[in-house]
Amino acid sequence: MQLLNIKDLDIQGKKVFIRCDFNVPLDEYNNITDDRRIRSAVATINYCLDQDCAVILASHMGRPKGEVSEKYSLAPVQLRLQQLLKRDVALAIDVVGEDAQKLAAALGAHEVLLLENLRFEKGETKNDEALAQKLADMAEFYINDAFGVSHRAHASVEGITHHFDVDHMAAGFLLQKEIQFFGKLLKQPVRPFAAIVGGSKVSGKLQALINLLPKVDKILIGGGMAFTFLKAQGYDVGNSLVEDDLLDEALKVMDEAKRLGVKFYLPVDVVAAQTFSEDSVSKVTSAQEIPSGWMGLDIGPATVRLYRIVLNNVQTVIWNGPMGVYEMERFARGSNKIAHFVADSYSTSVVGGGDTADLVQRVGVDEEMTFISTGGGASLELMEGKVLPGVQALIVEEES
Repeated sequence: MQLLNIKDLDIQGKKVFIRCDFNVPLDEYNNITDDRRIRSAVATINYCLDQDCAVILASHMGRPKGEVSEKYSLAPVQLRLQQLLKRDVALAIDVVGEDAQKLAAALGAHEVLLLENLRFEKGETKNDEALAQKLADMAEFYINDAFGVSHRAHASVEGITHHFDVDHMAAGFLLQKEIQFFGKLLKQPVRPFAAIVGGSKVSGKLQALINLLPKVDKILIGGGMAFTFLKAQGYDVGNSLVEDDLLDEALKVMDEAKRLGVKFYLPVDVVAAQTFSEDSVSKVTSAQEIPSGWMGLDIGPATVRLYRIVLNNVQTVIWNGPMGVYEMERFARGSNKIAHFVADSYSTSVVGGGDTADLVQRVGVDEEMTFISTGGGASLELMEGKVLPGVQALIVEEES
């Protein structure tokens, strides 16, 4: 898939609107705890500034649901951007209101304006035509560099593209990199190719699993979703998280893996607890012998050893979803051990954003991974074989 390239645009001295993904985590004091998404956008921003552009940046943060809230202000992002860009960054007090319009109109070459949280506008998540028009009217060029939200048909992501022709919009460097990396990974992986798929529910990963089956050599399942597969095989999983309406689908996935010759691995033991809490009584038990009333909250030590053996010879690993409730220290060990093993291996290791990216950063092995995606949901939809709404208009039409 080839995308319209920012380097092919004649943006010299022009006003450029860049949709970024600055949806970064904050601590209780409003300090940014992981600025990877901001750092990832710097290359595109600096390229535009080097072309004497006036740059308007737009992003959402959190889910303010169309209400203005200081909690979701982009003020912390403004401060970090100023440090990274080594220049002043103006922050509008609104998105398309009087202040934003005035600042955007007056913006000169080498100046940077950050609009306030896009989701303060109710029309953003509804892909409102009027909002898309107002955003588009601010600049002469549109650049999408927000991979993390490109699976959303929102006004600043999809709607806005209808107001620019192919000579006035393109993908930024981060979006190009993400799309190309996943495209090559899923089409021409170095084999053996393994997928580690975790997380709480099968429903969120079902389509990705179906799409991955013909492409991979091995699939290793962890997290809460493993219990739907175990129950589908007839095992008693106690009070573990199970999606009963997907038991048949789980069986179909396992049957299809067998038909394609894909090795499909499930946990052989788990760390089970009586309640979903940090201080609950817990113990390691066979995945087939979870006591009645107990729930599995992490993969056990035997599963960690098994998965290490299974991953020993692979050349490419894609990982989406933790192996347990990694937010609770007692149930993070399985995820942590797998993270260390993948990081220490010589394979090409790709982390599919979201919780898994957070996990490898917590463990301190993020620098050892080959590639960490900035978008969990977006990378998952690419694994499902979908064309992302925010990317659709940026695809270069192939000549027949």
